[in-house]
Amino acid sequence: MKISYPDIKPKIKSVDNTELVFCIVRKKWFTLTPEEWVRQNFLLYLTHTLGFSPSIIAVEKKIKNLQTLKRFDIVVYKNDQPYILIECKEMKIVLGQSALTQTLNYFSEIQSRYIVITNGNQTFAFEKLNNLLNEVEHIEP
Repeated sequence: MKISYPDIKPKIKSVDNTELVFCIVRKKWFTLTPEEWVRQNFLLYLTHTLGFSPSIIAVEKKIKNLQTLKRFDIVVYKNDQPYILIECKEMKIVLGQSALTQTLNYFSEIQSRYIVITNGNQTFAFEKLNNLLNEVEHIEP
C-alpha cells in the first residue's frame, strides 16, 4: 500500500536533552523514539490525508491478549466499532511474519474491518471480507 504522507510534520521539542514529539490524539508530549516517529506520522496521514477526526482514534490502549496485557498502537473507530487496527514499527524493522503475527494477535481481540502494518517506509493493509483477510491497496475512509 502506498502512503501519501501530508506535508505537515509532527511537532518536536527538546527538553533536558530529550527530544519530544506531540501526539495530536493524546494531546501530550512523548519521548521521540523511532517507533513513535512512525506512529505520529501515520496519525497525521489518518487525520490530514484520509480525513479521520482525532476524536475517533485511540492510541496505545491496553487490551487483554492471551491472558496478558498488551498495548495496540492505533485503532480508528467508525460508528463506535473498531474500523482500522494499525501496528507501527520503527523504520529499520522488516515487516515480516513476526509483525504480522503480533498484529493478528491484537486482531483476535479487536475485530476491525482493516488491519495495517507499517514501518513508515512500507505499509501493508488487509481488509476482512467473509472472514478472510485480503491485501488491499487503499483504505476506504
